[in-house]
Amino acid sequence: MNFLGMIGRVVLDFLAGAGRLGLFAFHALSHCLRPPYYFRHIASQAVNIGYYSLPVVGLTAVFTGAVLALQIYEGSSRFNAESAVAGIVVIGFVRELGPVLGGLMVAGRVSAAMAAEIGTMRVTEQIDALSTLSTDPFKFLIAPRLIAATLMMPCLVLIADIIGVSGSFVLSTNKLGFNPGSYLKTTFDYLEFDDVISGLVKAGVFGFFIALMGCYHGYNSKGGAQGVGVATTNAVVSASILILFSNYIVTELFFSQ
Repeated sequence: MNFLGMIGRVVLDFLAGAGRLGLFAFHALSHCLRPPYYFRHIASQAVNIGYYSLPVVGLTAVFTGAVLALQIYEGSSRFNAESAVAGIVVIGFVRELGPVLGGLMVAGRVSAAMAAEIGTMRVTEQIDALSTLSTDPFKFLIAPRLIAATLMMPCLVLIADIIGVSGSFVLSTNKLGFNPGSYLKTTFDYLEFDDVISGLVKAGVFGFFIALMGCYHGYNSKGGAQGVGVATTNAVVSASILILFSNYIVTELFFSQ
């Protein structure tokens, strides 16, 4: 009976946490959809999320694209299908690797930063001071971060797609002996508009979850510096899990028969 009770407590705690997160997300989204908007804060968060994440996303994309081309070439050479390398690389990167790896990299950087910043404001009672001054914390702190992350992630993923495919192009033409013109032609022949759109839609969803989890865990942190550290860790882990889960859902919506 103790074992069954433990399982019940875990299930109830999970459902309670999911309910709190759902209410938080609904409240935050409602503030994102109605004015007033703090455009200065949105622009500041857009620069922080987008521009300052470019180095890590770019490095991840270029090396992933090069490694992907090399691995696909080694595998396809067993079946004398080396000509399919360009098509497989561009489809795999635009549909999956670009959005997912870019989202995970940004989650590690942005979710942690948001949770630490908002968590510090919570434990030092700065959020309570905003409420005392008749400033809604959701409108002032959370909505700008959600809007900026949702808008900037597709831009980051689009740049990551270009860099990743370029990395595979450089490696394929210089190391694997592909003709540059043929490689580019095959890339554009295989790439379809739906592939790009699905990747950008995924990026927007990932950006929303990245900001949501950072803000949620930071807003509900407690217990001083230790609580802020726990909130930071939980934000990154939960954002990564939601990215992988929503990746399957969006893929199913776009490409299921």
